[in-house]
Amino acid sequence: MAHNDHLAFYKFIIDNLPVGVLTMDSELRVTQLNPWGEKLTGYTSEEAVGRHCGEVLQSGKCGLNCPLRTIIDGGKSVVQTRTSIKNKRGENIPVRINAAALFDKDGGLIGGVEALVDISHLVALEREKANLISMFAHDMRSSLTGIHGLSLRLLRRPTDLDETKEKQHLEIITKEAAKLESLVDDFLEFSRLETGSLCLNFSTTSMDKELEEIFETYQIRAAQYGVNLELQVDAILPVVEVDAQRLRRVFCNLLDNAIKFSRKAGTVVMSARETEHEVMISVADNGIGIHPEDLPYIFDVFHRGTAIGKREGHGLGLATAKIIVEGHGGRILVASQVNEGSIFTIFLPKVGPHEKSTRLEFDLNEEMA
Repeated sequence: MAHNDHLAFYKFIIDNLPVGVLTMDSELRVTQLNPWGEKLTGYTSEEAVGRHCGEVLQSGKCGLNCPLRTIIDGGKSVVQTRTSIKNKRGENIPVRINAAALFDKDGGLIGGVEALVDISHLVALEREKANLISMFAHDMRSSLTGIHGLSLRLLRRPTDLDETKEKQHLEIITKEAAKLESLVDDFLEFSRLETGSLCLNFSTTSMDKELEEIFETYQIRAAQYGVNLELQVDAILPVVEVDAQRLRRVFCNLLDNAIKFSRKAGTVVMSARETEHEVMISVADNGIGIHPEDLPYIFDVFHRGTAIGKREGHGLGLATAKIIVEGHGGRILVASQVNEGSIFTIFLPKVGPHEKSTRLEFDLNEEMA
């Protein structure tokens, strides 16, 4: 390959990298800005070339903490750091910067390169994580306070507490205890995900039996919300090798969401059918739906859609459901239209894994990146 062809090939690679790339000369003036860098900074390559890199990036590290200055002064070859830059429109964008410097044989600076990755989504997830952990603590304390207060009132048996009032107190205690149990379950699942492992124990299971039991349990809950719940199974489903307890948690999460986001007098349908290689279980509602911009992130840890508003939830259920389903060698898909409803479909292979216990490796940081 000729020299010019080599240069053209390297330029092709840099121009098509999905990160912002700036190259600089010995005076740290920009010599090249790739298309992704143009998108990130708001400057065209022509506007950036010849300007000092600090003028283009305006990052929190520019000046004394400049990554390239750190390399020059400290003798390092590569530096990685997190900061924010200010684009041409004045918007602050959190980024991860990888900087490298090129020296001549005498140690003189020839030039440098900085690669910038937009980490806005990661920073938002980290902020959401902190907020949601705080919500966990608040919600748990709220339920415990209610349970404690009503329990004390029942123990003291005041003269004005008739049988009806006593029953109401017990119902509230039961409801708050169930809410607390759900919060603890979510927190435990989150803990397992964060530590990098989730264990599945497979056994022979009748999907018909599992779905019917879940349906019977949720009919009462759906009625309390004014929602009609239907079960549609066309034929007898095959017996499969699954972790029934974990899958039940997946189905319960989908039904909880469907009922919670349905309108009064709405309908939620849980259906199942068999294909040549898979069992398909769907949960469909005609509720508020999911905004298109939320769909790519619906299974992300801590993600809560824009349509959720003040409804209860901590953004862990669907992320956990996805991991459990994929641990079975299956997949979960979602289709939705705003104000028309959503349908979540789980595909489980009919041929189960050979091992009875599977360890799932899951890096939370990778999922959030």
